[in-house]
Amino acid sequence: MKMMLIANSVASSYSARRRVVIRKALAADCDLTAVETEYRGHATELAAQAAAEGFDVVVVLAGDGTLNEAACGLVGTKTALAPLPGGSTNVYAQAIGVPLDPVDAASVLIQSLESESTTRIGVGKVNDRHFLFHCGVGFDAAVIRQVEKYGSLKRHAAHPIYVLAAFDTWFRGYDRKEPAFDIELSDGETIEGAYFAIVHKMAPYTYLGHRPINVDRTANLHTPLALTVFTKCDVITLLGSAASAMGSGRFLRGRKGVQRRSDLEQFVIRGRKPFPRQVDGDDLGDTMRLDVQHIPDAITLVTPTTLHD
Repeated sequence: MKMMLIANSVASSYSARRRVVIRKALAADCDLTAVETEYRGHATELAAQAAAEGFDVVVVLAGDGTLNEAACGLVGTKTALAPLPGGSTNVYAQAIGVPLDPVDAASVLIQSLESESTTRIGVGKVNDRHFLFHCGVGFDAAVIRQVEKYGSLKRHAAHPIYVLAAFDTWFRGYDRKEPAFDIELSDGETIEGAYFAIVHKMAPYTYLGHRPINVDRTANLHTPLALTVFTKCDVITLLGSAASAMGSGRFLRGRKGVQRRSDLEQFVIRGRKPFPRQVDGDDLGDTMRLDVQHIPDAITLVTPTTLHD
């Protein structure tokens, strides 16, 4: 088996010792090429190169941002994608049942490859960027942007920083006076006056430590997109929704000002003013329009054998 290991040397869980252990384990039965990312977007280039050269699998030892980049390079190819958690949260790896310790995860990966435990999945796409598990628009993306300002501190205290960034964005970093965008669904319906929205391709939306935050539980590897739209941006709606996402979800399902749609193949988000957007935790800057679509049968994903139990 021909394998490329893409690693992000500055990822939170990355260390020289783990790198050596993981490389030795993967190289035991594979023709392994190990590379490290050097700049933003590099993982996309490396993964696309691997696919063009006939590699069987691309393994990504990094966080969700680098994993997203690699996935973008593999869409529409036969080369499989395998995540090894190396970031601060590792949403996608956790969601599919990969152990959070990278060495343990490498052992599980080897078992998965031996048993040919893979599945063909769809992904989301906004304009020209694909995403694996979610796209955040408006307030959600503004929080991600604020988190990025903390730089390397995120590696050591990611979850407290996300909470701090959410409050900082609420009070100082996001215009809540007027809605930012409207959403036009393919059936002709328009959701008007949205402050922020989350497009889901997987559940949960994220994790607080090991605790899943489920904004919409209907999305999974093999469904089209789900959409949660906030047409109210008051403190009760936001804090109640956050608490609900960590619990039963009842508040989210019944709250006025929170609209939900599922099984969506495509829709358009039109800005009333420039609005921020992020995919899989990666800030993509501001825009006035997003064309959102589901891309079926996009990537072969290596999954833990327990996912199929």
